[in-house]
Amino acid sequence: MRILVLNGGSSSLKATLRDAGAVDGDAPAPLWDAHVEWGRDPAKASMRIAGKSSTLAIQSPADVLKPVLDTVPRPVDVVGHRVVHGGVAYRETTRITPEVRDGIRKYCEFAPEHNRLELEAIEAAEQAFGGVPQIAVFDTAFHATMPEEARVYPGPYDWLEQGIRRYGFHGISHQYVSRRAAQMVACRRLVSCHLGSGASVAAIRDGASVDTTMGFTPLEGLMMGTRSGSVDPGILIYLVRHKGYDAAELDRILNKESGLKGISGLSGDMREILAAMDRGDPRARLAFDMYVHRLCREIGGMVASLGGMDALLFTAGVGENCPPLRAAVCDRLGFLGVAMDPAKNAATAQDIDIAALDSRVRVLVVHTDEDWQIARDCVRLAAN
Repeated sequence: MRILVLNGGSSSLKATLRDAGAVDGDAPAPLWDAHVEWGRDPAKASMRIAGKSSTLAIQSPADVLKPVLDTVPRPVDVVGHRVVHGGVAYRETTRITPEVRDGIRKYCEFAPEHNRLELEAIEAAEQAFGGVPQIAVFDTAFHATMPEEARVYPGPYDWLEQGIRRYGFHGISHQYVSRRAAQMVACRRLVSCHLGSGASVAAIRDGASVDTTMGFTPLEGLMMGTRSGSVDPGILIYLVRHKGYDAAELDRILNKESGLKGISGLSGDMREILAAMDRGDPRARLAFDMYVHRLCREIGGMVASLGGMDALLFTAGVGENCPPLRAAVCDRLGFLGVAMDPAKNAATAQDIDIAALDSRVRVLVVHTDEDWQIARDCVRLAAN
């Protein structure tokens, strides 16, 4: 079964075509893949398709879809989509119908950077591949196991009845890496740190999510590349009442002009923050230190939700590729029994335990493979 996976994020699109066989085995090598980024310059996309690199001027992220889909080798049997927000209605992988498409559209306002691109990807795939089955794998579904006390906000109870609750995101990644972690070490209580342009921490017990930092939208929780993460709601009330801000302006500032970019004044890209720190830039140093502080604070909350921690896991672009960040976090968490091996931390190997021999907590760096997790879910659903 040849499965095309389209994985759209807030600043990138990944696509892979795999001939999926045994879903419980290791991921087969892609028959074809593509990776597109527009985070550094929203008017220009950097594209790598089937190993060839190019750039493309774009007016919106959707402009990258046709150039990518036109190069996919045929045939394609199933198209699987990462859909960020499934709301209350979609708590498991679902075949896409007109009704499901309408449901995804309904949740666009909760994850506007993601769901709109994913809807456009569904429509583009329909045009490119005709009646091939399309399947939605929801980022929120993994967190459906969170207990009520973790998912209900302490506002009026009516909020819950209106669907205003904590959903959690990056669930596909957290699900994949928790499964991989269980293959590597014994860890009933896992704290999983998905650190990319967007970032979240999840508390996972026996493979099930019990708490996470993102909530009603992907804006809650950690300081991120360009997103603020959690801030005092009173700040927003103040800006509306006394500075004349409206919802669109708050949306833009909190999602696009905050986080690493907002504090450094330079970029939301951790690589550029580290380079600026090396040049002695004080605001880049502050941005990095704040990122570490907020991450450690949220990890502590997840440890409390689990009642302890057997393993701490780093994944995604920053988590997998930023040894200075991992070192700073592990040093701060030494009181929990976390001890890191500096030589292992500096290594570039994937799926590695970088903990020191005497560490009471294992420290894992795992390469996330959301695309393979999506493909596995597609195979299971298509077989039924």
